[in-house]
Amino acid sequence: MKLSDLETPALILDRPRLAANIAAMSARMKDHGVDLRPHLKTAKSADVARLATAAHSGAITVSTLAEAAYFAGRGFRDITYAVGITPAKLARVAALCRDGVRMAVVTDSAVMAHEIGKTPDCGDGIGVFIKIDSGLGRAGISPDDAALIEIARALEDGPSATLRGVLTHAGHSYGCATIAEIETVAEAERQAVVGAAERLRNAGMACPEVSVGSSPTARFGRGFEGVTEVRPGVYMFQDAFQAGLGCCRLDDVALTVLASVIGHRRDLDMLLIDAGGLALSKDRSTESQTEDAGYGLVYDEACKQRLDGLRVSAVHQEHGLITSVDDNARVPFDALPIGARLRVIPNHACMTAAAYDRYHVVDGGDDIIAEWDRAIGW
Repeated sequence: MKLSDLETPALILDRPRLAANIAAMSARMKDHGVDLRPHLKTAKSADVARLATAAHSGAITVSTLAEAAYFAGRGFRDITYAVGITPAKLARVAALCRDGVRMAVVTDSAVMAHEIGKTPDCGDGIGVFIKIDSGLGRAGISPDDAALIEIARALEDGPSATLRGVLTHAGHSYGCATIAEIETVAEAERQAVVGAAERLRNAGMACPEVSVGSSPTARFGRGFEGVTEVRPGVYMFQDAFQAGLGCCRLDDVALTVLASVIGHRRDLDMLLIDAGGLALSKDRSTESQTEDAGYGLVYDEACKQRLDGLRVSAVHQEHGLITSVDDNARVPFDALPIGARLRVIPNHACMTAAAYDRYHVVDGGDDIIAEWDRAIGW
């Protein structure tokens, strides 16, 4: 099967680019002496996960319990569910533990720590990471908060929970304008969890694992002293936003959407494609960067040549609208007749991939060499 045989829109994964991105991050983590626990919320694929974990411990991170069950069923036995746990979800976690999975959850609540600790019938028990806020301002507690010790003590009271360590996510690194700023955020991320771990140990509690993670800080962190594992995710695929941050080149982006031209509006100097908000997402993260990619950058079908000056400037549910960003240029309608195929590099690979149930894998050319499934749902 070839690209030309696919119905559009279709999610295309370039295996050589994927492998190169994985190898680069793996080598960097090995150089720093830390384990790589890749976050699979982007890939949601066992085939991708096997490549990403091959040179490391095999441990993974997920963002939904559906992902946890999917990966457990495909042989992954060390899984961190890195979204705040609720009482209603503990039964599903317990079932995975009974199946022999080394499950860990995260919390920033002493009340929730008590709930985890009394979870019935959970095999060898549930590992717990205390979530630290290292500057993102989302979930977590500050490393010097009195609640840190309170949460750890609450875990000691329950027979079903074990304190695995502390965990943070420097998601605010995505708002940085320079590599120097990312380096600063990465060091603050490291200091936050290392400091929290030291407080726990000084209070007489074991804190064996210290976990950080975001693709920019993993890529540009100057050092990881005191850290045991790193949890980046989007680095495997990359996207237009990561390229704008300086984390990669556009030629490194492994994930694209294959779309077809479905209409011409010569009066508006606009092409219509069959990849809209569901196929590309409505992420506008590059809007604040030097180059605004709109809803995606436009390439030829082989993804070898960028169609300079063109971007997906607007999306409706199933329509993408391509215009020129150059006031002195026109859309090349004659070169892109109705039915022509295009590839779009998305702003945000995680959000773009979410609507698809599979990857069509290519080996740098137009032959489809495999189809890889994806976990979906929650």
